[in-house]
Amino acid sequence: MKVENQVTPDPERIQEFFGPNAPTTPFVMVNLLKFKPKAEYEDGRETDLTGAQAYMIYGAGVSKLIEKVGGRQIYGGAVTGLMVGEVEDLWDVVALVEYPSSAAFREMVQSPEYQEVHVHRDAGLAGQLNIRIQGGGAPA
Repeated sequence: MKVENQVTPDPERIQEFFGPNAPTTPFVMVNLLKFKPKAEYEDGRETDLTGAQAYMIYGAGVSKLIEKVGGRQIYGGAVTGLMVGEVEDLWDVVALVEYPSSAAFREMVQSPEYQEVHVHRDAGLAGQLNIRIQGGGAPA
């Protein structure tokens, strides 16, 4: 299994995610986050922020937008160990966010408010995996 963190999805992945087979029912996004040691802003601004601190600025802003589209943050926490499997480098944080639909998620990421706060996400993230999960009840 190949694991490759990215900050921004490629156009094909975006099309697949929001395409005609996109779910219209609620889903949970699993966010596996890896931060840069020091925040790096595209506009070259000087900062003493760590990548984690820059991402937390993004997180504070985006949490309001998640609620605005009817979503909710379910859980977030620091990764403290690995019990099964192998990865070269563990993620720093895992966050679970529920959205009412792919359309609601798309509405959020296309909003001007999201675009404004997004700069802190890019400054702080070294890479991530976003995994959409669906279903109800107990895991199989």
